[in-house]
Amino acid sequence: MAKEHAPLPLGSNFIRGIIERDLEANKYASKHWAGSPGDAAHQQTGQVDTAKIRTRFPPEPNGYLHIGHAKSVFLNFGLAQDYNGICHMRFDDTNPEKESQEYVDSITEMVKWLGFDWENNGANNDESNLYFASNYFDDMYRAAELLIQHDYAYVDSQTADEMRENRGTLTEPGKDSPFRTRSVEENLTLFREMRDGKHADGSHILRAKINMASPNFNLRDPAIYRIRRAHHHNTGDKWCIYPMYTFAHPIEDALETITHSICTLEFEDQRPFYDWLMKKLVETGMLAQPVPKQHEFARLNLTYVVLSKRKLIQLVEEKHVNGWDDPRLPTLAGARRRGYTPAGFKLFTDRIGVSKADSWIEYVIFEDCMREVLNQDAERRIAVLDPIKLVIDNYEDGKSEDCFAPNHPLKDELGKRTVQLSKELWIEREDFMEVPAPKYFRLFPGNMVRLRYGYVVECTGCEKDENGNVTVVHCNYLPDTKSGTDGANSVKVKGNIHWVSAAHAYEAEIRLYDRLFKEAHPGEGDKDFLDDINPDSVQTITAQLEASLQDAKAEDIFQFERHGYFVADRIDSVEGKPLFNRTVTLRDVWQK
Repeated sequence: MAKEHAPLPLGSNFIRGIIERDLEANKYASKHWAGSPGDAAHQQTGQVDTAKIRTRFPPEPNGYLHIGHAKSVFLNFGLAQDYNGICHMRFDDTNPEKESQEYVDSITEMVKWLGFDWENNGANNDESNLYFASNYFDDMYRAAELLIQHDYAYVDSQTADEMRENRGTLTEPGKDSPFRTRSVEENLTLFREMRDGKHADGSHILRAKINMASPNFNLRDPAIYRIRRAHHHNTGDKWCIYPMYTFAHPIEDALETITHSICTLEFEDQRPFYDWLMKKLVETGMLAQPVPKQHEFARLNLTYVVLSKRKLIQLVEEKHVNGWDDPRLPTLAGARRRGYTPAGFKLFTDRIGVSKADSWIEYVIFEDCMREVLNQDAERRIAVLDPIKLVIDNYEDGKSEDCFAPNHPLKDELGKRTVQLSKELWIEREDFMEVPAPKYFRLFPGNMVRLRYGYVVECTGCEKDENGNVTVVHCNYLPDTKSGTDGANSVKVKGNIHWVSAAHAYEAEIRLYDRLFKEAHPGEGDKDFLDDINPDSVQTITAQLEASLQDAKAEDIFQFERHGYFVADRIDSVEGKPLFNRTVTLRDVWQK
């Protein structure tokens, strides 16, 4: 039997300690701005949001959110909730060539699906906390000019190859650009000409003037603005220069009075530039103390999935999956369609915790969290996935009667439902063996089992086709043994099987989803990750379901007894004809 896993304790969260120390020190009682974020006329005129923390969830709208993003969503929105703070929903849309409104809409939908909102979540009931980096382009341009005016930035006219060659190596310092000594006036003129479209894409770039000999490559005069003639989903064709993400992000944090800028570990090497930029913009007078601080945590590394946007795009565009919401993908759109729930994601993120150490999380932990939540939340129903006919020979033709099954064995308040029993039933093919294996207690000639919620029956034989395959199983029932009656325990049996009435069953399409990859680390080593795709990641079958499931609505989730958890597909289900996706089996079937 597959191994069951004991629930893990909740994980630690070191960021909570940081926040609690900051609140105790009253560190954020005064903020940088009193006006509305994004207003180019910001001035330091007073205090706002005394002693509140502000976090932000800042996705780039260049793809669909995935399971890793869920960790960040619950972290940023959850911390704000727990400490009576505010979390901003912010789109870091600084790269128009890869961004679209489709991604903005999908991200918005998924964050709300996880249970969070950015409207009216602050002290002011009418406050909205939805932001776009593109709304700050005027402020970012102003910041760039201030850096130039204080000789903290310059326009570089080297080619991309020349810049790469002069960047240096891990053991050798970089070389100063020959254009690094341009005068402030010349730099301002060139930068304004870049803004006005007077130079070709790639002909100039604005760089911060820091230190080409720094051991940190991110401080070797990083690019902060580039010429890019591209239509922007939010600003249209207003701009032909766009800020780099690493330049824009800290400014957004400051303008929005973010107190704790929480990001994943790959940005740790960028923190010195974040701090440098904040310091210089304070010196120019654009910002005031206290400025935001960046804190890094380990990103989610999950076995049996890929979370790289590049690889996810490849899977979709090359049609290895059926779109961004394919239930096999680790996108949140796919997870929702698979039947994974926000409560399951919450338990998972709480259980794995937040740390500074990179580590791999076993996919079974994610699945077990979903099982744990669904076991509590999902009502039970009966489904026969591999049906074979069972005929009760001594049952009256045309007769049917009510049997009663609990909707949830852990919740008596949900009551019972009626399932019909008749002469012909559907049972699982594996519940009959003409020649039984050792310790097999289900149907075989001469053996008795209980029809779950019904009668005890004795198997009398079977019918076969010309190829020797069993097509029909026959039995007789014991009339005084119906479940719930005084005679229910008069006959002791070891086997108990589930069934649905053939006359009342709902025949439906079921998609049996499994892991998309057959290897824990797809593409490990020099392999192509596509070679590790699981060819059995989805199977479509026709099943026989209890009649009540015909009324299931899209996204209704049930435990199909013995089989696992299933959801009515949110896209392909229609009223009166739901189609079901398997969310997860009852136990880990991948255990070695």
